[in-house]
Amino acid sequence: MIKRKALVYCTVLIIGSLAILGNVINAQNLKLNPKTFSMTIFGTSSLHDFQSKVTLASGELVINSAKQAQSLTVEIPVKGIKSAEKLMDTKTYEAFHADKNPTISFKLTDASSLQVNGNDISVTAVGNLTMNGVTRKVSLKSTGKVVKPGVYEFKGSYSLKMTDYGMTPPSMLVIKVGDAITLKYDVTFEGPAIN
Repeated sequence: MIKRKALVYCTVLIIGSLAILGNVINAQNLKLNPKTFSMTIFGTSSLHDFQSKVTLASGELVINSAKQAQSLTVEIPVKGIKSAEKLMDTKTYEAFHADKNPTISFKLTDASSLQVNGNDISVTAVGNLTMNGVTRKVSLKSTGKVVKPGVYEFKGSYSLKMTDYGMTPPSMLVIKVGDAITLKYDVTFEGPAIN
C-alpha cells in the first residue's frame, strides 16, 4: 500500500514536472532588434517644437506556450537620446540626472486587451516605467503584426509629463521646454519561431 502511494506520488510529480518543463521549453524568447528600433521624443519649447531620437535600446519579450506575453523588458540608456543640438542633449541628460539614473526602463506587469486577428495584433501593455529614478504604472496601447514566425513588430505612442517623474523640463537662457512630451515608437522583437 505504501509502495503504491509512493509510486502514484512519484508519477504525479514527474508528470507535473514535465508539464512545467514543457511550458518553459515552449516559451519563445525574443530580443529587441536594435537595427529596426525607432523611438522619437516630440516636445515643445518657447522657441519651437523639437524632436530627439532614441539611438540605443535593448529588451526582451517572452511569449509562453499559450501565445501570451509572459514578460517584457525594455531598457534605454539616457545618453542614447540625441537631438540635432548638443546643448539640448546636455540639458536633457541633466534633467534625467543621467549620472545617477543612466537608464530608462519599462517592465511589463500585465498584457491586457490582447486581440489577434490573423497576423495583426492589438495590445495594451501595462507596466512600470522608470525614468529619473521614479517609477510609475503606465498603459501602452500598441498595434502590431507578425512579420513572420518569430518576428513581431509593435507601434504606438505615449504622452507624459516630465514633472511626473521628478524632472525639471530643460531650459537654456530664455528658451523653456514644455512639460509634456510624446514618445512614438516602432519596435521589433525577434527570435526562433515555435509552433
